[in-house]
Amino acid sequence: MTTFDQILPVVTDIFQQHEAGLAAIGEIVINRDLNGRVRLIIRDSVQGDSDALGTVQAIAAALAERLGPHAFPADRAVLFESELSAIRAGAPSFPLEGFERVMVVDRLATESDWANIGQESEGAPRVVFYSIKGGVGRSTALAATAWALAQKGRRVLVLDVDLESPGLSSALLPEERRPAYGITDWLVEDLVNNGDAVFDDLIATSPLSHDGEIYVIPAHGKEPGEYIAKLGRVWMAKPRADGGRETWSRRLKRLIDALEVRLSPDIILLDSRAGIDEVAASCITDLGAALILLFALDGEQTWSGYRVLFRHWNRAGKAQAIRERLQLVGAMIPDDEGRVAYFEGLRERAWNVFAGELYDEVPPGETTAELFSYEETDDAAPHYPWEIRWNRGFAAFRSLHARLKGVDESEVQSVFGALIAGVAVVMAERGPGND
Repeated sequence: MTTFDQILPVVTDIFQQHEAGLAAIGEIVINRDLNGRVRLIIRDSVQGDSDALGTVQAIAAALAERLGPHAFPADRAVLFESELSAIRAGAPSFPLEGFERVMVVDRLATESDWANIGQESEGAPRVVFYSIKGGVGRSTALAATAWALAQKGRRVLVLDVDLESPGLSSALLPEERRPAYGITDWLVEDLVNNGDAVFDDLIATSPLSHDGEIYVIPAHGKEPGEYIAKLGRVWMAKPRADGGRETWSRRLKRLIDALEVRLSPDIILLDSRAGIDEVAASCITDLGAALILLFALDGEQTWSGYRVLFRHWNRAGKAQAIRERLQLVGAMIPDDEGRVAYFEGLRERAWNVFAGELYDEVPPGETTAELFSYEETDDAAPHYPWEIRWNRGFAAFRSLHARLKGVDESEVQSVFGALIAGVAVVMAERGPGND
């Protein structure tokens, strides 16, 4: 019995068996539909070449036989089109391993695409705070980072993009400072071209700003209203005048671009949804991030999750487009006699995942600047954890606003210092005027 995970290995094996006849066929699209069934899409000119057509039919028959329910019957397994580029437009696609002219196109129920890596934005650097699982202190760390940067006179724009589990605004804003609307409101209003009506009332300024500014854009406003009904609409694509569609993540990027023009921040911090879902995919791949912070606890759930994600990028040929923007953050490092051993174990397992999926393989005794690879103990490597120490005073998220209001800077630095310093370096290196 063939299951979904066996589709591509079987397809690869079938194409290897017919490799001699592929040159006459030219470009081939393997379309994997919403139900996980495979069909071939070929240029219609192949129908006039009996040898090429024979190879196509042989491949179709083999797919039907070996993939079973994951393939169409042989007589319905091939479609002929005059132009194949439109087939791939808007859908995740990647070359079949070992075959440059054979593309796999995945039709997904959602419009998220972890393998569609957008370019880094040209304005203020955008930093995404992300974790495979929740409960790692990600939002607390973001709030503390914003506080520390504002303490140094920086203008910080903070967005709570964890729409399904909002709460960041409570860390930076007292009740009376929260704005009337949030990101969810804007996304819903934008669908009917009414985004401008709520734009000015999305923005709040935190009283924790010190010498700089902390602008906070919450997931929802002071009164959430029909939040569940709105949340069911934020993921909608918006029809364009040219007949195309603007995905929800592109609409969100348009909002962030407009906020950047209005507020002129030095840096933009985005609190992403945890997990491998649509919101997280968009935050990491679609919003122009310069730095993606991967929060980690030393546990199998963490490493298996990141391994799945890295392997997906690798298989899709996108690892090189994203890996230089990644940085592991060691969350909640024990602040006791076990700290050193815990940190070393975290670093070792992080290196194993990064080296196995993202780093280039370096031949023994050979090093070169062109390869992306690091030793386990290299503290400049993306796998080397930026350490956040566990601290009881910062563990209670609900009281964080009051905590930051009266905290001493040295205490924040003792807990979050490595993270704050790393983000400051990115801001200095990748901010406007540093291209």
